[in-house]
Amino acid sequence: MNDIAGYVATLPKAELHLHIEGTLEPELMFTLAKRNRVSLPYASVDEVRAAYAFSNLQDFLDIYYAGASVLIEARDFHDLTWAYLERAHADNVRHVEIFFDPQTHTERGIAFGTVIDGIGRALDEARDRLGITSGLIMCFLRHLDESAALRTLEEAMPHRRRICGVGLDSSERGNPPGKFSEAFRRARAAGFAPVAHAGEEGPPEYIREALDLLEVIRIDHGNSALRDPGLVAELVRRQVPLTVCPLSNLALRVVDDMKAHPLKRMLELGLMVTVNSDDPAYFGGYVNDNYVAAAEALDLSRGDLKRLAQNSIEASLLGRSAKDELRAELGA
Repeated sequence: MNDIAGYVATLPKAELHLHIEGTLEPELMFTLAKRNRVSLPYASVDEVRAAYAFSNLQDFLDIYYAGASVLIEARDFHDLTWAYLERAHADNVRHVEIFFDPQTHTERGIAFGTVIDGIGRALDEARDRLGITSGLIMCFLRHLDESAALRTLEEAMPHRRRICGVGLDSSERGNPPGKFSEAFRRARAAGFAPVAHAGEEGPPEYIREALDLLEVIRIDHGNSALRDPGLVAELVRRQVPLTVCPLSNLALRVVDDMKAHPLKRMLELGLMVTVNSDDPAYFGGYVNDNYVAAAEALDLSRGDLKRLAQNSIEASLLGRSAKDELRAELGA
């Protein structure tokens, strides 16, 4: 394992599926709760961690939204983001594309600008101090209706310089991508790159909807694609990236055992699959932990691991010259 971890640490990589609110470690949660005089439904850090026994996505989301209540001031969002970026730097992550959920905050009275100012300041500092480039992707909460997404899109327009894309997350079951066709049409017209969570708990049809109706350029998760050979063939032909999150899938019972994870099969089929950490504070590991866990369970070779890092670069929204620099470093 040490050999695998050491090799993974040498690989320059991008992380493309990371919810910044999902990096809120219990220690920081309690620090911010005290700073902002927020009462938590947990008495200690240990009690919070003990609650991280999820049977499905909704179990996780209930705790996730409770934790987000401690994020109030711009400096809270800065501190949260900076803590993640330091961990990413330690994992040799050179580029991050971070999801944030504005509706989680605006619905409880936090201004959109407060959220994005705090996150953005940390991203600027990471570029200057850590050499990490970044993009910021605004997600619509799919358990809300499309009118709420459209209002959020309007709120985002004054901050469009900070935001490179739009995504779709939260409860997948019963909330198909097509529910947000107009919001994504307007977002694409405004120049935002479209991505969407699909095929984590939802069926392959949700992946097709995301491709056909939302015209996404990446699928976040995408596990259920393997149940539809025709869809797999299309994803391979078009080289649509899948941002897979192994430890998240295990924690949320998408797979019952890491040895049953479809990652290796995805690579063998020629899918452009990447490895990411999703909500690492809740799921037990940051990006290198995900690489190592998958490598151990699935007997991935160094070539497989290097290919996953290469895919993360290719699947990013970076420009050609920036990708060329990372490709050259990875090749060396």
